[in-house]
Amino acid sequence: MEPVANGSLAMDFKSGDAVEVSSNDEGFHGAWYEAKVVRSMPRLSRYTVVYDSIVEEGDASKYLRETVDAAHVRPRAASARGGIFSIQQHVDVFYNDGWWEGIVAGSSGSKRRATYIVNFPATGDVMEFPPSDIRVHFDWIDGKWVTPTTQVLFGVGTSVEVTSDDDGFRGAWFPATVVNSIGKKFLVEYKNLMTDDETELLRETVDSLHIRPAPPASPVLSKFHKLQEVDAYYNDGWWVGVISKVAEDSRYIVYFRPWQQELEFRHEDLRSHYDWISKRWIRASQVFLFYYSHFVNEGCA
Repeated sequence: MEPVANGSLAMDFKSGDAVEVSSNDEGFHGAWYEAKVVRSMPRLSRYTVVYDSIVEEGDASKYLRETVDAAHVRPRAASARGGIFSIQQHVDVFYNDGWWEGIVAGSSGSKRRATYIVNFPATGDVMEFPPSDIRVHFDWIDGKWVTPTTQVLFGVGTSVEVTSDDDGFRGAWFPATVVNSIGKKFLVEYKNLMTDDETELLRETVDSLHIRPAPPASPVLSKFHKLQEVDAYYNDGWWVGVISKVAEDSRYIVYFRPWQQELEFRHEDLRSHYDWISKRWIRASQVFLFYYSHFVNEGCA
């Protein structure tokens, strides 16, 4: 296991000290896992620790015990879980038994029951978490907890969606990845749109009004319902519509108001609709009145 290059200064921990441990192993790099020191080996610059949440393979009744380099060990983080977080705030999220570094990209729900959408720049993933799984991020540098420098909302590698005002594309959101930030604009590479010669993925510079984080990974619904507002994947982008009819074999008829047209989609080509408003993800509700006249007039009610 190679030392973590994070500028940290190894400390002397004794048996019983509460610490956090990192790893460079694939699938674990970047996370910090809570543990307690059970043995100190100062001459070897190593510690034996027992993890608080990770169990041994084949025996879930025993917590994993491991000997690690001192460079992988730091004190427990200075911040506690919970609280109110702001857009672009640097945080740690407790996920898969460890603390992972991320950036708050938005929130949903009321202030009392808010959940936060967090972007993980290292992987490009965007996920939603309750405040109880989030803490303020600090860097452990030279034996001190240091507040990190401010980061942009859409860092390099961030999964985003981009919209366009061009005819034929207006209203759709196209999945992309941020390649670079240029002032208040972003160079993105689309995940599915190709260049005219079809030889490589299309890259484009967009402003902040035409970009948003990828929506939170909401639970996969076993079934969508009539009059439910959804996003439908069509022509390489996500288009908002409303389900006008639940068909057979997990298929749905979706009505698109801008086109005044209905199309059929498979279940896997639909997702719950969210609106990105004032840097917050707002869950869409069923839009009964909004589309009611269409369904009645077309005999879809």
